[in-house]
Amino acid sequence: MSSLLRPALTLFLMLSLMTGVAYPLAMTGIARLIFPQQAAGSLIEKDGKPVGSLLIGQAFSDPGYFWSRPSATSPMPYNASASSGSNLGPLNPALADAVKQRIEALRTADPGNNATMPADLVYSSASGLDPHISVAAADYQAGRVARARNVPLERVHALIAEHSEGPLLGFLGEPRVNVLALNLALDAAR
Repeated sequence: MSSLLRPALTLFLMLSLMTGVAYPLAMTGIARLIFPQQAAGSLIEKDGKPVGSLLIGQAFSDPGYFWSRPSATSPMPYNASASSGSNLGPLNPALADAVKQRIEALRTADPGNNATMPADLVYSSASGLDPHISVAAADYQAGRVARARNVPLERVHALIAEHSEGPLLGFLGEPRVNVLALNLALDAAR
């Protein structure tokens, strides 16, 4: 029995070191060389202090800012350590109540807006952390943001256009806008 135990433990330790230490360190090193910003979390700094990441959504509720896609993480929204979907099906009353509350909040913030409300403003993404909204969702909010900031609507639309990203690789997904980048651009445009 002991003749089998020693090679098994040796193999276990070697594989643990290779897959648990060497491989992660090598991948981290390669990522830092090839994609330094992404490997560091794609952090955005303002006045030398990090204010967020381009990869994780943030909660905005002030009418003068574009609002992010709702978060499905709990106990607090946009919690990267709790990334997951809500797993609530379309017939679940909790999902229906959450959507009604989100629609009401958007209508209360912009009562004169009778445009069709984009779905990504009331439904969370699969991860619950999506930092992007559709261009339609940004356009839906443009009037409210322009009025709250007392800036021309055309200027807000120009900022949306400047910060719009096309589909990934030109064909995957829809055009989108990073909410944090857009809101920081709004602040810088003052």
